[in-house]
Amino acid sequence: MAKTVSLDEFYESHSGIRGKKKQGEFILTKNHGHFNVFSRASLCHRTAQYNRRDFYKVSLIIGTGRIHYANKSIEIDRNALLFSNPFIPYSWEAISEKQEGYFCLFTQEFFDRGRNRNLNELPFFKPGENEPVYFPDDRQTEAISAIFENMLNEIGSDYKYKFELLGSYLDLIIHEALKLKPADSYIKHKDASTRITSLFLELLERQFPVDSSENRLNLKSPNDFACNLAVHVNHLNRAVKKITGKTTTQHIAARIASEAKALLQNTDWNISDISYVLGFEYQTHFNSFFKKQTGLTPHSIRP
Repeated sequence: MAKTVSLDEFYESHSGIRGKKKQGEFILTKNHGHFNVFSRASLCHRTAQYNRRDFYKVSLIIGTGRIHYANKSIEIDRNALLFSNPFIPYSWEAISEKQEGYFCLFTQEFFDRGRNRNLNELPFFKPGENEPVYFPDDRQTEAISAIFENMLNEIGSDYKYKFELLGSYLDLIIHEALKLKPADSYIKHKDASTRITSLFLELLERQFPVDSSENRLNLKSPNDFACNLAVHVNHLNRAVKKITGKTTTQHIAARIASEAKALLQNTDWNISDISYVLGFEYQTHFNSFFKKQTGLTPHSIRP
């Protein structure tokens, strides 16, 4: 749940474009970045899991479907321009059998290209700002499609400055989007609290079991989980308390204590390693936490 999908994993998950990463590689002397562009017709999955991506993506969706965020869904019932950033996890559900259009993916380094520009300053990439979905009319769709077609034609060329040109095409799409108004209607889940709680519990469980003493827990606090779910921490706390009767802190502590017990009883790791991998800076803090949660000391349950 809410795994971060890397560029390599993205290419591996799309059998139709495996091996095509190289054509999208982009390197300058001082700046590194990545860019690639594709047609959706043969690459659009019927569903895509609720995940983050470690890259930016712009999609021209020609077809119908739904985009699901933690606490709402956006209905795609006509041509749409979707902006995805690495900070907001989402999932995709196709409705119509026919899915067409285009998408390009890129990194901040490619967009910047030495110009000191930050993608997160744009309204459709800024977390917490406007919905990142725009509905172009037929004329605008035709214009945006033409830009994507130019990208497709250029990506495979041997033109020396093709990535500068591709960057200019990306800028054109961004300017087309800035002319549009974002989607102002979305579906509030009938029971958003249930959905958010389910996502939280899945995200919590996904961190376990801990199988290496070198990989620390990434998510240890309610705020960590709220950031991953792109909701305010107070919203998350209210939802979890409403549905389960327990706070997010209680759920996190109970699961960490359970994992600590398993590691103490089933591994030969020393206690300082266990405390470290579970996110405690000092073993004394872990000892106090474990005693509070179980009534026992870590040493007392070792085989």
